[in-house]
Amino acid sequence: MPEIILASTLPFLKVLGAFALMLVGIRSKLSLGLSILAGGFFMGIFFGLGLWAWLQTATLALFQEKFLFLAAIVGLILILSDALERSGQSRRLMESLSGYLTSPRLRLIFFPALIGLLPMPGGAIFSAPMIKAASENMPLKNEDRTVINYWFRHVWEMAWPLYPGIILTVALADIPLGMFISRTWPGVIAMFIFGWFFFLRPGMLGNVSLATVQKKTGRSKRRVFKEGMPLLIAIIGAVGLEGAISALAPTLAFEWGVIAALFMAVLCVMIQNRLGLQFLGNVLSKKNLRAMLFVIAAIFIFKDVMQEAGVVEAMARSTGDRVALFAAAVFLPFLVGMVAGINVAFVGATFPLLLGLLTTLEMQSQIIPYLVLASFSGFTGVMISPIHICFILTCEFFGADVARAWRRLIAPCCCFALSGFALFWFLMFLVKTT
Repeated sequence: MPEIILASTLPFLKVLGAFALMLVGIRSKLSLGLSILAGGFFMGIFFGLGLWAWLQTATLALFQEKFLFLAAIVGLILILSDALERSGQSRRLMESLSGYLTSPRLRLIFFPALIGLLPMPGGAIFSAPMIKAASENMPLKNEDRTVINYWFRHVWEMAWPLYPGIILTVALADIPLGMFISRTWPGVIAMFIFGWFFFLRPGMLGNVSLATVQKKTGRSKRRVFKEGMPLLIAIIGAVGLEGAISALAPTLAFEWGVIAALFMAVLCVMIQNRLGLQFLGNVLSKKNLRAMLFVIAAIFIFKDVMQEAGVVEAMARSTGDRVALFAAAVFLPFLVGMVAGINVAFVGATFPLLLGLLTTLEMQSQIIPYLVLASFSGFTGVMISPIHICFILTCEFFGADVARAWRRLIAPCCCFALSGFALFWFLMFLVKTT
């Protein structure tokens, strides 16, 4: 009996061991990129991937189209956010909006939620300068700014149809996009509710009343439009170009639309503030840009090593059908999401297994409830992941302590996961009564 239990839990212990190694590296002040690489290396070794195979997988990961797109997008985001902050345009935009956003708490969540409509990796760094400007005179800790920016950047992710994770989910399950989103939209409401309760409700942001720390200014739509033009170009341009690409050139990667929009936004802010090529050279030579690109490379290597080593399949084979179904719908999406910190990772790695199990068990009528449960579980893992790109970028921008900021995410993430279980049982009830 002990041997059977050990055999069934060994794959899970190996994954947890690799993840623990990454956390030790992070806590020991090893760079995030090296910590992820170390975790990925030992995970590959634990699951029988030889050194040469690991090197081949790592090398191929860096030539993937998705990696190159992600590197370009994050690079442009960092350039744009740095230009907005250094030129003072983020502060001017916040001042121009202060006459419209009379609630200090609304000012804190407005920009992260707005940027959240733009499905760009690392987008939290886009809204971080806005949060900094909005909270300049507020009695907030850096951890407060970090969790608010991080959480509200992701409030739309369960139901916004432009997110790649949702697009991949409906493609794998061969179901209409509207049908899936019509079941997952309560997740958006849950994100707002838990974000307000744990981060913004009275008493959570210090003893000083936030209502007295900001001065109201006049309203000028022209000034708002002028100062917000780079953001409008980035958001509307990306959404519009993505739609145009999908309609007119479906074989073309949608990331080209995001890249083009971000490039035009960078050009706009440089023209508006007369920033020359010297500024661009300074940004490109910054250490944090190189460090962030290295982190992205490490995440992609880790993800591909996990797939090449058959980590998910090994965990599935070690359990029975019903246990495997629970693992595929709850544990595996959560674990892969937490380890990889990317929505597409848990969707691509675990949903084919989940759909295959549901078909094998002749439970096709319950596919959508289980997909909803798996989506909530995986997204909880992504949000609580200490290597989530948005979380790391936000911590670095505000100089927040990673451990303290991360601990504040545990309670709201647990509540969000429970809301997913409640929605799952409700959808299962509807399935059984129809």
